[in-house]
Amino acid sequence: MPRPARRLPAPRAMIVAPQPEAAEAGAAMLAAGGNALDAALACALTQGVVDPMMCGIGGIATLQVVDPRTGTHRVWNGLGTCPGAATPGMWEAIFEGECADGFGYRVRGHVNELGAQAITTPGALRVFADAHALLGRRSWAALFDGAVGFAEEGWIIRPHVHAMFTMDEAVWGRLSYAEKLRHTEDGRRLYCRPDGSPKRLGDAVRNPELAATLRAIAAGGVEEYYEGGIARRIVAAVREGGGLLDLADLKGFRTAVSDPLRVPYRGFTVCLPEPPAGGVVVGEMLRILDRFDLTALGHNSPDYIHLVAEAMKIAGADKESHVGDPVFQDVPVARLLSDAYADACAARIRAGERASLTRATTDARNTTHVSCVDAEGMFVSMTHTLATPSGLIPPGTGFMLNGAMNWMDPRPGRAGSIAPGKRRYSSMSPAIVLDGGRPVATLGAPGGAWITVAVMQVLLNLLDWGMTMQEAVSAPRFSATSDVIDISNRIPRAVQKALEAEGYGVRRSYQSFAFAGVHGITRWDDACEGGADPQRDGYAAGV
Repeated sequence: MPRPARRLPAPRAMIVAPQPEAAEAGAAMLAAGGNALDAALACALTQGVVDPMMCGIGGIATLQVVDPRTGTHRVWNGLGTCPGAATPGMWEAIFEGECADGFGYRVRGHVNELGAQAITTPGALRVFADAHALLGRRSWAALFDGAVGFAEEGWIIRPHVHAMFTMDEAVWGRLSYAEKLRHTEDGRRLYCRPDGSPKRLGDAVRNPELAATLRAIAAGGVEEYYEGGIARRIVAAVREGGGLLDLADLKGFRTAVSDPLRVPYRGFTVCLPEPPAGGVVVGEMLRILDRFDLTALGHNSPDYIHLVAEAMKIAGADKESHVGDPVFQDVPVARLLSDAYADACAARIRAGERASLTRATTDARNTTHVSCVDAEGMFVSMTHTLATPSGLIPPGTGFMLNGAMNWMDPRPGRAGSIAPGKRRYSSMSPAIVLDGGRPVATLGAPGGAWITVAVMQVLLNLLDWGMTMQEAVSAPRFSATSDVIDISNRIPRAVQKALEAEGYGVRRSYQSFAFAGVHGITRWDDACEGGADPQRDGYAAGV
């Protein structure tokens, strides 16, 4: 029998995200005539409603946009800054150590993780507004329709939301997410059952206060959040809880706007955000691996994993040593991405040298992503997060503020130490691939320290192995963010044993789909192909 003919029309525009409700809102914006940026922002605002511990208007964001129609290619970086009143030694006396998994720092009373002191200046909404002012097509107010609808009408607890609500990170030295949900009266009412336990699968969530907040921002513009009534409510809640954030921090926050890093790989150009985002780490791995014939080794063979893991460890060690906020320290981006350095690293691997990565400071797994392509060829890639959610919901606003101060090192004199206005390194790496000057792929991921290694592997799957985007994000992954190689449960035991015979420590994940949740879209011709990582609840919606 011949293969059945495809009956569905190939979509020329598409949006993909880990939340089906948010993808729905973005697709509706595309169908209503919005461009890819409009759709991505409508999606992101809805993500904050239906994934409230992962992201929201109290969070931070990194956004990359290519618009062939206007010739624009920019990155907006809205990573949260330390409040102006913060000082390097403010928690030195109560410092207890690093978290056991390398994500964040423990201080007595968890004040850098829970409540008002944990909050950095939120940057996500400023990113949204700045990008929209330059490239948006629909009105600012129209971006909020989907999010307001889900906040008012309600949504149901999905599997991944439930997993986040019930996550207990005590083993790593952090608080459980249930404690954060219960931190405020509003949080208990919105997200908990009468007995104080988190809502369960299928339970409904309605958030009319958030709907009202979003309406106010839609009507009053971003200034309502950073200078107006919402700003005053944020600062009042923070100050009541003993935090440092003030109106000057909010009013003075500005996004860092830049050209992307442009990394050559296999004849393509991979465009990535500059530090303190994670693009330089992805780029360094690609530059090293471009010196090898990966396909001759076999996909996910012991030799392939050995080689790629060593590139991961070299880039991870360089990140630990060199990558931070370039306003506060020199970051040798040009050297790390240079031909000479890539050649030297490749030579080390060929000589059998093994990099050591005994400690990698990671960041939050509670992050999300959206990728979008429209029919006119605009490509958007955005990753945004609450970092470690602070648990603080300013009364009556319906949204939670970030807890990104947990990322800052309480010990003075270090690369990641606290300083007024300082941004912490984040592994967020929203990527766009160019073929010549034409964008052909957009991708990114939530997943903490795994973001960089996952995005890099999906790029290899696309550009070396010729996979579709869904194949590329679904293929088994591995990670070397320490001297141990972590592998997903679909990588065969024989491969594990071969790596162990070479002297590697190998740790098998119980997850079939592991190590960040990559979502992306390719458009090699006029048709879009999307990929949603199966470990999340995601959806690729074509229009």
